[in-house]
Amino acid sequence: MLEYRIERRCGVATYQQIVQQTKHALRLGVLQPGDRLPTAKEVVAQTAVNPNTVLKAYRELEREGLVEPRPGLGTFVLRSLAHPDTESDAELRSELEAWMDRAHAAGLDPEHVDALFADVRDRRYTGRTA
Repeated sequence: MLEYRIERRCGVATYQQIVQQTKHALRLGVLQPGDRLPTAKEVVAQTAVNPNTVLKAYRELEREGLVEPRPGLGTFVLRSLAHPDTESDAELRSELEAWMDRAHAAGLDPEHVDALFADVRDRRYTGRTA
């Protein structure tokens, strides 16, 4: 079952963290169509967030056509966001893990790694050079 991790001081709204983590699980194939998301009660027990926050996140996912609530049964995944070529994903993951190991050995903290990654990603995807 998917377990949410809520960062209280990251500046991202709690419901958005739930949405983002669910989308990550959909992209990575952790969640598949037909899978049930944790109930609001389960998420509250796990994270100590307000049940309305969980429901807001699930409504957002529903609006995006990713999940559907089934009264009395729960909220179920409708579609995946996974890339169809999982072999290339595995190779890229391996390379990224090696890069992370080097970054960690170089003493970079997670925030620095995130900033560095975001900068390189944005340059590649927007064509920005500096």
